[in-house]
Amino acid sequence: MVVWDVDPNIISLGPLTVRWYGVLFALTFIVGYQIFIWIYRLEKRPEKEISELVWYMIIGTVVGARLGHCLFYNPSFYFQNPFEIIAVWRGGLASHGAAIGILSALYFYIKKIKNAKYLWVLDRVVITAALGGFFIRMGNLFNSEIIGLPTDLPWAFVFVKVDSIPRHPAQLYEALGYLATFFVLFFIYKKNYKTIKDGLIFGIFLFLIFGHRFIVEFFKEDQTYFEEGWILNMGQLLSIPLIITGLYFIITRLRSKPQL
Repeated sequence: MVVWDVDPNIISLGPLTVRWYGVLFALTFIVGYQIFIWIYRLEKRPEKEISELVWYMIIGTVVGARLGHCLFYNPSFYFQNPFEIIAVWRGGLASHGAAIGILSALYFYIKKIKNAKYLWVLDRVVITAALGGFFIRMGNLFNSEIIGLPTDLPWAFVFVKVDSIPRHPAQLYEALGYLATFFVLFFIYKKNYKTIKDGLIFGIFLFLIFGHRFIVEFFKEDQTYFEEGWILNMGQLLSIPLIITGLYFIITRLRSKPQL
């Protein structure tokens, strides 16, 4: 078993503390920016569009993830304490909320860009989003949060800062699934970007990411009190419509002729 007693803080200088989670969260946009430079050069699109896209992504991700956490996992508390919603530094981000936030932000972004379709941009954004999911779940691992159920499997993690009970490393399960999804999407894009139907990569992303999330939820502790006794938890219920949407895009795009 792995004894996990990692300090979530990298360094503290007076009131300033640099945390692993913050660094890994920032990497989602730093690495994503580099991938987008490569994509835009490959497809001969103006690189000036990328900087604005990244800002829309950052705002959509943070606002969506925070509101998703507040509304999906602890609505009564945040309705009674609305000012706590902006206290992001205290933790609390939801990936389903981030997905909604990104979809909304890209809708407004595409209104300002010439000769670019919504699904075209979305297909390329989800490649970096999958990699971002890997970084964020690794951040959760460093924070010893979103822990798994107790287990006696040989790869169990003992989270010393939580309760020292051997548990499924649910954060690692998710992180590796997201990383694998990134490589699948990147490979499909690189081989077929000239002819692939708009929306297919997006559909594969939804199906793989949230299908994997649905399965991993069976090995995780409930994230909020009202999930106790549910057959499916909140994460799974929120994943189902996204999985169905992904299947819809996959089926409809594969049945149509490739783009020229």
